[in-house]
Amino acid sequence: MQKPLRSLIFLLFGAAPASLLAQGNGPAGHGGRAQALGNASATLGGEVWAAANNPAGLGSITRPTAGLYFENRYLIPSLNLAAVAVALPLGEVAPAATGLPARASRGVVAAEAQRFGGALYSELRLGVAYGYRLGGVSIGGRLDALQVSFQDLGSRRALAASLGGQADILPQRLTLGVHLYNLTQARLAEYQDERVPTVLRAGLAYRPGKQVLLLAEAEKDVEHEAGLKAGVEYQPVPAVAVRLGYASLSQQASGGVGVRAGDFQLDYAAGWHSALGLSQYFSLGWQWGAATTTAKAETPVSP
Repeated sequence: MQKPLRSLIFLLFGAAPASLLAQGNGPAGHGGRAQALGNASATLGGEVWAAANNPAGLGSITRPTAGLYFENRYLIPSLNLAAVAVALPLGEVAPAATGLPARASRGVVAAEAQRFGGALYSELRLGVAYGYRLGGVSIGGRLDALQVSFQDLGSRRALAASLGGQADILPQRLTLGVHLYNLTQARLAEYQDERVPTVLRAGLAYRPGKQVLLLAEAEKDVEHEAGLKAGVEYQPVPAVAVRLGYASLSQQASGGVGVRAGDFQLDYAAGWHSALGLSQYFSLGWQWGAATTTAKAETPVSP
C-alpha cells in the first residue's frame, strides 16, 4: 500500500502503526494457527491456509479440505476480515517414505476468497494457488485478483502473482520456507506509481521433538525496513496444540490454541498491542473423503 492510499487510511482510522495498515493489500497470514505463531508461516503446510501463507505448503495435503477464517483487529469493525478457501489434491496419493510425508501425485490446487474492511474502505481478493511436493522439496504459486474500493472515490483493480518454496534441510526436523508476494510489482494507479506491496519472507521451522515446533522468520517489504517473527507450538496430546508468537513490525504478542475433532480443525488466536489493544482470529477447517493411495503407509508429522 503506497502513499496515497496510506494517507487516506490514516484519515479514516487515525494514526496507527504500519502493521495495522498492512492488513490491507499486502500479504497477511490466514488461519488461527499462523496468527497465534506471530504469522511466522512461510514454513507451515498441510492445511488449506497454506494457499494464502505459502502455496508451497499445499503440496503435503492429501485429502480435500475447506476452511473458514475470520479476524478482527483491535475491536474495530472496519478492520474485519473474512475468508473462505478450498484445497483439492490431484491424482493418487503417493505413500509416505522414510522421512517424507505422503503427497498428491499431481499436486494440490486451491482457491480462496477474502474481504477486508468496511463501508469507507474495503478490499476484495480472489486467488487461485497450486502446490507440488517432490521428495523433500515443495514449490507453489498463486495468482490474485485484487480490488481496492473507497466510498465515493471508486475502485482500483490489479493482478498480483506470488511464488513460494519449502525444503526439508533435515527430514522431520528442520525446514526452510521462502515466499515472495507480488513478484510482478502490480500497479494500482499511475498517480505516484502506486503499487501493491512486494514482500519477501524467509523462515525456519525446527522440531526438536514430536511435541514441539519452533519457528523463526524474517520479512522485508521492498519499500520498508525488515521485521522478525517467532513462534512456538506445543502439543501435549496429538489433538491439542498450544501456541505463542511475536512479530516485531506490529509489536504484537500473540497466543492461541488448536483442537482437532475427527475431520474438523478449530484454531483460535488472540493478539495484544500495547497501544491498540486486542485482536482476535478464528478458523475452522474440514477434511472429507479418503485419500486414494497406491500403498498404505503412516504419514509422519510435518510442520
